[in-house]
Amino acid sequence: MGTVIDSHFLALTAIVTIAYQFLFFVVTALLKFDKVTDFAGSTNFIIIAVLTLVLKGAWHFRQIILTLFVVLWGLRLALFLLFRILQWGEDRRFDEMRNNLGKLAIFWTFQAVWVWTVSLPVTVVNASNRNPFLEVVDIIGWILWSVGFIVEGTADQQKLRYKKSSGNRGRWCDVGLWKYSRHPNYFGEILLWWGIFVASTPVLKGAEWLVITGPIFLTLLLLFVSGIPLLEDSADKKFGNVDGYRVYKKRTSPLIPLPPSVYGNLPAWFKTILFEFPIYSRNLPQEQSNWLT
Repeated sequence: MGTVIDSHFLALTAIVTIAYQFLFFVVTALLKFDKVTDFAGSTNFIIIAVLTLVLKGAWHFRQIILTLFVVLWGLRLALFLLFRILQWGEDRRFDEMRNNLGKLAIFWTFQAVWVWTVSLPVTVVNASNRNPFLEVVDIIGWILWSVGFIVEGTADQQKLRYKKSSGNRGRWCDVGLWKYSRHPNYFGEILLWWGIFVASTPVLKGAEWLVITGPIFLTLLLLFVSGIPLLEDSADKKFGNVDGYRVYKKRTSPLIPLPPSVYGNLPAWFKTILFEFPIYSRNLPQEQSNWLT
């Protein structure tokens, strides 16, 4: 990445991430204790951001702001997810992994890749000697992060309160932001990480632009791998035969918050542009899946 960026920072963050995730992998494998999984992922982001800021020691304003953004996001998410899993019990994602060391190792390896890759924009900014004056894209990035942070936090709290009410047991969350998006928390997370990337661009030169891999990786992960597909599959299995749920799914955007009256009347091809992919209805009976479009 040239002489301005100390490439050792990339290696250092990779080593720290692997070691940190390996520690929690050992705890999970030996004790069959998976309540700290999401906590381990979220706090790893904080460690990388703070470590690179302190070791570089430049303390540029842009570096401090982006590091602060990661710390605020990581702390909120880590504490929220830890509190939630301690309330709800075991993490169902590990039902098929607890006694399968190979699958468990793959999960923790993937989590390490996720942390290191998504952290790349902050890592490169913190490792850079460049300190250009603030630009419009800095402000745009900060606004995107702020909106995303508020949306993700609000959505998480709304769903938590909804599920804690005994009157809502056996129902899907369709209140607050969840009335306008089936996954507003993921929309917020994607938005805030793209905001961090946008705010990092004044520093980037040449091959450093490859840090765009971070937000792209996160977006693809949530859209096609461990985010929306898993939750849609789970909801379809639980509520796929309930008329109210099918109406909610037809009228509610999968990601970008939109008024149900608008989204519900859009043609199927336009919904695809808005991330309504067939994989999100693969566990519905075929006739019901067709009806949703």
